[in-house]
Amino acid sequence: MSLLWQARFFTTVNHLRDLPKTQVPEIAFAGRSNAGKSTAINVLCNQKKLAFASKTPGRTQHINYFSIGGAHVGQHRKDETRVDEIRALLVDLPGYGYAEVSGSAKLHWQELLGDYVQRREQLAALILIVDSRRPFTELDIQMLEWFAPTGKPIHCLLTKSDKLNRNDSANALRTARTILGSYVDENGQPFPFTAQLFSSLKRSGLDEATDRIIDLLGLNEEVADESNDPTAGDV
Repeated sequence: MSLLWQARFFTTVNHLRDLPKTQVPEIAFAGRSNAGKSTAINVLCNQKKLAFASKTPGRTQHINYFSIGGAHVGQHRKDETRVDEIRALLVDLPGYGYAEVSGSAKLHWQELLGDYVQRREQLAALILIVDSRRPFTELDIQMLEWFAPTGKPIHCLLTKSDKLNRNDSANALRTARTILGSYVDENGQPFPFTAQLFSSLKRSGLDEATDRIIDLLGLNEEVADESNDPTAGDV
């Protein structure tokens, strides 16, 4: 069973000052509204309603946290003992780019997203959700520009790949890797940016994405330790 299946709602915040004081690694999911971010999170965590997919895209304007580890810790987030059991946090960032959101909301939203991805020390990596049929929008590039200077990894999920034929899928992946590969550090070395095709509907690319997220959170060693534990599974 994937560790991501342990995900439980932890908290929701609308201002950076309210971000959790936890020190465990976080991995954030970002993407344009309607790119399939909430659905991807739900599929990865094997839950139908963990991440909220609004019927009106762009209306979810908070940062939502989900904990990995700590049974039902969302119900006890004031309990320090429970919080100490958390291994990692998944972070669902507000979707961006929906035209009907008011100007003031957009400004707040932009500042919240930009400040979080640039300054959050606990943030280990970014999962960038991009519709494989429309890579990359101006706002996707903006997110890359915000995040690239941190030098932290990005893994791009090209969602809705089931809507493309094999040739178009290959072209979309090639384009994404070319764009991501164009970001280099001061020594000319490429940043640790990767991409894959993904379909929530067909569940294709699920194992690859899960393994990458577990690795980026540094939980792969824990998985190995548990698999080697002779008492694992004992009742």
